[in-house]
Amino acid sequence: MDSPARALLTDFTTVRAQTVTMETPASLAQTIMQCNKVRLLLVADAAGLCTGIISARELLGGRRITQAMQRYDIPRDEVSVGMIMTPCQDLHTLSLAHLGSLTVGDLVEALLAFGDQHLLITDLDQHHQQRIRGVISASDVGRALSLDLGQQPPEARNFIDICRVILGREL
Repeated sequence: MDSPARALLTDFTTVRAQTVTMETPASLAQTIMQCNKVRLLLVADAAGLCTGIISARELLGGRRITQAMQRYDIPRDEVSVGMIMTPCQDLHTLSLAHLGSLTVGDLVEALLAFGDQHLLITDLDQHHQQRIRGVISASDVGRALSLDLGQQPPEARNFIDICRVILGREL
């Protein structure tokens, strides 16, 4: 628990980030995850900028896919990543500098409080623009500590959070 948190970072400067576009069919995104043995894909726009993420939980859980099918009145095979992804503005992030001061125990607390399976790590590029540097996975943290961090619901701190937990969306 007192080990440096940075040891669990999947660093995109050394490991290629797997990406898809918003138009990618959800079924293809799932296949890409399986072939690359990952549980998270970055969603990029036409300019290559990250607009969100799609996780195996969203693809396999079915709730977001069902909601997209109902909302757009389409069959399952027409659901695209853009319809079910988590937009960047809804994601929890930590700076690489902040990560450097954290322990693995701090990561456990953050992941449990956020209810997230993945925590994005950011830093500045050579032009001093924020970029996604890497990701920390709850499953990697859990494996390192022999804990199951996979099924924890997010901690609801207000009415909006309660609606998100129960309904999967805001009112």
